[in-house]
Amino acid sequence: MDIKEQINKVVEEISKNPNIKEQFEKEPVKLIEKLIGVDLPDEIVTKIIDGVKAKLTLDGVSKVADTFKGIFG
Repeated sequence: MDIKEQINKVVEEISKNPNIKEQFEKEPVKLIEKLIGVDLPDEIVTKIIDGVKAKLTLDGVSKVADTFKGIFG
C-alpha cells in the first residue's frame, strides 16, 4: 500500500467536505478506514493520520503566507 497516495486521497476528501474534516478530528482511525475501505494495521493508520495532519497544517500555513503576500506584496 502506498501510504503517500492514501494521505493525498484523505486530504483531498477532507478539502472537499467540511463534515469529513470534523469526523477526522473526532475519530481519525474510523474515518481513514472508511475512506480507504480497508481495515489497516494500527501502525499504518497512525502513519496516514500523521501525514494527513502534517499536510493539512502545511496547506493552512501556505494559505496564510499567500494572504500576507497579497497584503504586503
